[in-house]
Amino acid sequence: MALTTNKSVLSWIDEKVALVKPDQIVWIDGSEEQLEALRAEACSTGELIKLNEEKLPGCYYHRTAVNDVARVEGRTFICATTKEEAGPTNNWMDPAEAYKMLDDIARGSYQGRTMYVIPYSMGPVGSPFAKYGIELTDSIYVVLNMVIMTRVGKNVLEALGDSEDWIRGLHCKCDIDEEKRYICHFPQDNTIYSVNSGYGGNVLLGKKCFALRIASYLGRNEGWMAEHMLILGVESPDGDIKYIAAAFPSACGKTNLAMLIPPEYYKGKGYKVWCVGDDIAWMRIGEDGRLWACNPENGFFGVAPGTNMKSNPNALISTQKGTIFTNVARNLDDNTVWWEGLDKNPPKNAEEWKGSKWDYTDGTKGAHPNSRFTAPAKNCPCVSSEFDSHTGVPISAIVFGGRRAKTAPLVYQSRDWNHGVFVGSIMASETTAAATGAVGVVRRDPMAMLPFCGYHMGDYWAHWIAMGAKLGDKAPKIFNVNWFRTDDEGHFIWPGFGDNLRVLKWILDRCEGKAEAIETAIGYVPNAEDIDLTGLDFDIETLKGILEVDNDLWKAEISGIEEFYAKFGDKLPAELVKELDTLKSNLG
Repeated sequence: MALTTNKSVLSWIDEKVALVKPDQIVWIDGSEEQLEALRAEACSTGELIKLNEEKLPGCYYHRTAVNDVARVEGRTFICATTKEEAGPTNNWMDPAEAYKMLDDIARGSYQGRTMYVIPYSMGPVGSPFAKYGIELTDSIYVVLNMVIMTRVGKNVLEALGDSEDWIRGLHCKCDIDEEKRYICHFPQDNTIYSVNSGYGGNVLLGKKCFALRIASYLGRNEGWMAEHMLILGVESPDGDIKYIAAAFPSACGKTNLAMLIPPEYYKGKGYKVWCVGDDIAWMRIGEDGRLWACNPENGFFGVAPGTNMKSNPNALISTQKGTIFTNVARNLDDNTVWWEGLDKNPPKNAEEWKGSKWDYTDGTKGAHPNSRFTAPAKNCPCVSSEFDSHTGVPISAIVFGGRRAKTAPLVYQSRDWNHGVFVGSIMASETTAAATGAVGVVRRDPMAMLPFCGYHMGDYWAHWIAMGAKLGDKAPKIFNVNWFRTDDEGHFIWPGFGDNLRVLKWILDRCEGKAEAIETAIGYVPNAEDIDLTGLDFDIETLKGILEVDNDLWKAEISGIEEFYAKFGDKLPAELVKELDTLKSNLG
C-alpha cells in the first residue's frame, strides 16, 4: 500500500510499474521489523550472508558480479538539453534518445521480481539542507545500503507532502550486462536512471548521482554548493570548535583526514577532532552571512583494503556493527571478514571475493582492491555532535589537496577567494604505479569534482566565483595541502596521518589572524617555526625543504594548466584567466 498521497510521486511510480512490470510493490517504511524481514529474505536467496553475530553484530556480506565492481565513468552520462550544458568533461547524451534507450533496456526487467520503493532524504529530514528522493529498485542489497547511507522512512514522505520537488531514481539490475550498463542523469528533470549494475557506486542513487551530479546543478540554480568534500571540526583545549571542508582526489587520504586522531602531544593538550562527513558537503550561506555546511549522507561507503587500526582506527571501529561488506574476503573459520592491509594474519581457511576457496600463499588477493564497507556514521567514535544539526556547521577554511612529488609545498594559502578558486581549479595528482603503467603523469581533477560535476565545469567555476562575491569578507579562507612530497628515493617526507593536525592548526591560526606567513609566487606559505613539531621526530630544516616553492617547477606547470583550461573555451571565467596571468608574472 502506498505511503503517500503525493500525486507526482504516485503517477511517476505508476509509469515505472507499467514499464518494468514488477510482480509486487513494497514501500520501504524504515521500520526495523520490515528491514529484518528483508535481511532474512536476502540471506535465504544467497544475496547476503549473515556474519558472526558475536564478533560483527548486525553485519552482512555481499558479492557483486565479477564484471560489476566499480563506478563506470565511461558509462555515466549527463543528459542535459544540449551538449554545451554538460560541458567538455562529461559524457553527454540527448535526453529524448537516452530515455528511449533506457526504457527499452528496462522494459519488463522486474518480471518475477519485487519493486522496492525507497523514500529517502539527503540531509536531516526537515532541515533547510534536506532534499528528498524516491529510488525504485529490484535489489534488497540496494534497499539495505540506502538505509545506512541516507535517511529512509515514512517521515521523508511526510516532509515532502504534496511537493513536486524531489529526485526520481530508477534502478534496474536487468542482466548485469556491462555492454548495456548506463548511469544517466537528467538535471533538468530531477531524474536518474541506473541499469545493468548492482555495484554501490552505480546504484545507491542518493550518493554521487544525487548528492553531487544532480545537487551541483540544483546548487547553481538555487545559490548553494554541492561539493566532493569531507567536513571536520578541530576542538581546541578551551572547547571552541572550528570547521574545515576539504577536497582531495581519490587515493589522497580523504577518509583518514576526516577521522583524524590527534598526535599524543596534541591529545595531551586537549585537542580533539570531530568527523561531520567523509565524502560530500552541501554548503549554503547562513543568516549570519557565513558559509555553513552539512553532510547530506548518513553513513560511510568506504574502501576496505588498507583500512586498519593504524591507518584509520575510527573507520575500522565504525564497521564493527550494522555494516554491509562488499567484495572482501570471508574467513570461513569464524565467519568474519578480511582484506589486504587489515592485519598481518590472513585467514588460512577462506573464500576470496569471487567466492572460491582462497589461500593467501598463492599470491592472489582475497579482497577486490575496490571492495567496500557500508557503515552507519553514528558508529564512528569521533562523529560530531553536530552530525544531525539542521543548521550545519560554519566553515572557517576550505582545503584543496593532491598528490605531488615535488611541485606543491606542504601547505599554502590563497591570496583571496578568487585566487582560491584558481587553486582548486588546477588541483592535480600524479599517477602512481598502482593506477596505470605511466608513473608521474599529472591528472587534473578540479575541486575533486571532475567525475561528479553535473553541468559545464566552466559554469561551475563561475558559480564558485559568484558565491565568493556573495560571501564577501565572511568567505572561508582557501588553502592547498600536499602530504605527498617525496625525497629523491621516492619516500614520503611528511609523516601524514594524525600529524596532519599540525598543518590544520596553522591553517586555523591563519583564519584567526594568529599566524604570520611568507608571500611567494603561488600564495602564502608558513614560517617553518609556526608549525609545531613538538613530540615529532622531524627536523625543522626538512620542514623548510617541503615548504619551499620552486619557481622553475611552477613555470613548467603553466603549460599543463593552459592546456587544461583550453578545453573550456569562452566558458572559462575571466577571473581565472586573470589569476593565471598573475601567477605567470609572479614567476617572472
